[in-house]
Amino acid sequence: MIKYTEDHEWLSIEGDIATVGITHHAQDALGDVVFVELPEVGATFEQKATAGVVESVKAAADVYMPVTGAITEVNEVLRDDPSLANTDPLGTGWFFKVKLSNPAELDALMDATTYGAFSA
Repeated sequence: MIKYTEDHEWLSIEGDIATVGITHHAQDALGDVVFVELPEVGATFEQKATAGVVESVKAAADVYMPVTGAITEVNEVLRDDPSLANTDPLGTGWFFKVKLSNPAELDALMDATTYGAFSA
């Protein structure tokens, strides 16, 4: 299942783990990504807290935690090659994985159709 936030993050949910990244819309708006700051593995965040930063040649933007939970993994490949956020934002350009503390929070997030209309 894939969900989207109003802050242009996506989540791919498998069981109680969500993989998080930025959407095509977000990377288009940012331009060429040159740096990412990822959270520490084991850190816990409340929903909507700042969990990272993405910087491009045009701007810097916070990456918000789409759900409450603990970071289980970060994408070290992305840290080494931030351009993956542009070239494959929904694949190899993922940012981090989070163990869901409150799966009910997913109900308030958008599906692909709703996000497509929101970001148009």
